[in-house]
Amino acid sequence: MQKPPQSVDFALKETSPNIGAGSVTGDKLSCTYDLVEQMQYLYVRVVKAKDLPPKDITGSCDPYVEVKLGNYKGVTKHFEKKSNPEWNQVFAFSKDRIQASVLEVFVKDKDVVLDDLIGRMMFDLIDVPKRVPPDSPLAPQWYRLEDRKGDKIKAGELMLAVWMGTQADEAFPDAWHSDAASVGPDGVNKIRSKVYISPKLWYVRVNVIEAQDLVPGDKSRFPEVFVRGTLGNQALRTRTSQTKTVNPMWNEDLIFVVAEPFEEPLILTAEDRLGPNKDEVLGKCVIPLQLVQRRLDHKPVNTRWFNLEKHVIVDGEQKKETKFASRIHLRICLDGGYHVLDESTHYSSDLRPTAKQLWRSSIGILELGVLSAVGLMPMKKKDDRGTTDAYCVAKYGQKWIRTRTIVDSFAPRWNEQYTWEVFDPCTVITIGVFDNGHIHSGGGGKDSRIGKVRIRLSTLETDRVYTHSYPLLAIQSSGVRKTGEVQLAVRFTCSSLVNMLHMYSHPLLPKMHYVHPLSVMQLDSLRHQAMHIVSMRLSRSEPPLRKEVVEYMLDVDSHMWSMRRSKANFFRIMAVLSGLIAVGKWFDQICNWKNSLTTILIHILFIILVLYPELILPTIFLYLFLIGLWNYRWRPRHPPHMDTRLSHADAAHPDELDEEFDSFPTSRPSDIVRMRYDRLRSIAGRVQTVVGDLATQGERFQSLISWRDPRATTLFVTFCLIAAIVLYVTPFQVLALLIGLYVLRHPRFRHKLPSVPLNFFRRLPARSDSML
Repeated sequence: MQKPPQSVDFALKETSPNIGAGSVTGDKLSCTYDLVEQMQYLYVRVVKAKDLPPKDITGSCDPYVEVKLGNYKGVTKHFEKKSNPEWNQVFAFSKDRIQASVLEVFVKDKDVVLDDLIGRMMFDLIDVPKRVPPDSPLAPQWYRLEDRKGDKIKAGELMLAVWMGTQADEAFPDAWHSDAASVGPDGVNKIRSKVYISPKLWYVRVNVIEAQDLVPGDKSRFPEVFVRGTLGNQALRTRTSQTKTVNPMWNEDLIFVVAEPFEEPLILTAEDRLGPNKDEVLGKCVIPLQLVQRRLDHKPVNTRWFNLEKHVIVDGEQKKETKFASRIHLRICLDGGYHVLDESTHYSSDLRPTAKQLWRSSIGILELGVLSAVGLMPMKKKDDRGTTDAYCVAKYGQKWIRTRTIVDSFAPRWNEQYTWEVFDPCTVITIGVFDNGHIHSGGGGKDSRIGKVRIRLSTLETDRVYTHSYPLLAIQSSGVRKTGEVQLAVRFTCSSLVNMLHMYSHPLLPKMHYVHPLSVMQLDSLRHQAMHIVSMRLSRSEPPLRKEVVEYMLDVDSHMWSMRRSKANFFRIMAVLSGLIAVGKWFDQICNWKNSLTTILIHILFIILVLYPELILPTIFLYLFLIGLWNYRWRPRHPPHMDTRLSHADAAHPDELDEEFDSFPTSRPSDIVRMRYDRLRSIAGRVQTVVGDLATQGERFQSLISWRDPRATTLFVTFCLIAAIVLYVTPFQVLALLIGLYVLRHPRFRHKLPSVPLNFFRRLPARSDSML
């Protein structure tokens, strides 16, 4: 049944890229751009033209510029009937792919059949100047256009600048790249590198206290009133008021997630429950969030009364809005003391509260160099062959970055560097690799996920550059497979070691999470609402960071049931308990005198600790110190990465993986669902048995003095009295010494039957016989 694990290298590999960090002979680029390899580009900035001669019968021209270098050709947009056009467009040609020694620039007139040449210019690449930031940008110059023979034309000039630079040039992000020559003018914007900022998220706390003077439609019955709150696509409601009058009371909190800028108001309606799926609106109030008070600590805000408006229908059609004396009592605020969780708490990248006034100073800088990827798998079909248009996304804190898309390459080279401020070392940066599905599909496709890497900052040494090739792993219904490798350079620079060490004494989350904690159910619901808001806002950027990309980076489906994850978590627990199990086995060998010398030494140590109990704690801490010192020699040299063995991905059954990737609700046939349900029932039956056994042991402890078994309780109470008298007159050290020597006694003085206390405990009654 089990598929054999594939023989694929899933390990982390250390690399030695040619980067400036750590090198002795650096250049200007290495000062600020030292985690990536230099990539040389020929830049051509086409600014504008003037006095272009007419070419059409109408006496005008429709000009555009064509920049050609070898087989690569970049084209500006064209203007209708304009002799003095302005383009201000930059073209970047990769030096690695330059196959010509001359740069040609053509100014052409757009025509229906054949475009006419207005003029051209030629540049020898040997004469092109070099520019490296922080040098100021190269000033563009006016050039007279030439005809095909090389003679200057009578009228027509073009302003442009040509220079050799690197990816550190400020013109690089918005330039047209020769790597993407096959992308049309409409798709260029979809492949550029960008930095995105997550929207600022707030918790909106609405404390619904009471309402007064409600007017129900049916006055012959007691109203069953509840309050429904709506904010965007979020809808919450209070319980039905226990006081079934026209002055109901609740004193209940409703908590929503909202992002700045506030676009939608909070709508509260008081409704009377008339029956199943039938509610009567007694009043409504609309509260703009811009007017809501912001709270930074646990002090309650002032309460306010809001009028409730009622909509009545006149003549069956017209809606007339009338105000009346009904009102609702609320305490409403924007809670800035919480951190709005929009990602899984296990690998959160930001733990700061919403309100910026409560932020602590930063403790360091995180620098990430996205170098390249190798061995990527084909993600889609184009011209009857597999292709991949790969780009990277990294998320840390509120800042998202997206590299440019390298078109049609299984080994893309990005060499882009980004920087984040670090406020807490116990955070995680997430880097994902995706295939751009919107270049040739006209916006209808989806960006496919290739793989993801997580790096926890607390596992990194400060001021050290980590250059590794991380395996990109994808779990599919057919099993785990390697989709390529991404090469990264990471450096965590600490600005204040004292502040960073002091952070380990602070609580992980802001103060409000402990003063007024939210329930687990609330946090889970609010986290998914926050994820939805972030994905919607970022998908409205230009170019958009797609919803599927944001959800994959934020692990939106991590809460879904998975047999594979359940097994992996069980084995993680067993690995944690393996140390205690090993100690128990070792102690059993000591008690059974497997090694007589070791047992005698343990006897001597035990007697010393009993006679000098003040040595117990120092001995324990000294032992832990020596173990930690000994383990320093084998400390991890590389950051952790995705582990297929730990994830139980390399031995998962195909049906378990198919269940993991099933939709919710399920879309599988009924016989498969029945089989999975029966399997889940069998597993739940075992869990139920274990929980029942634990409850039985606890109830036996309770029955010791409950007189449920009068004879057992009599024996226990009598034993307690005798033990109290003996312990009053016997020194504790003598008692501890006798018990220890009894436990460590020689096997000759043992027998294989259970001990008397264990026999007595197992005979105690439990409540299992009262279960139906």
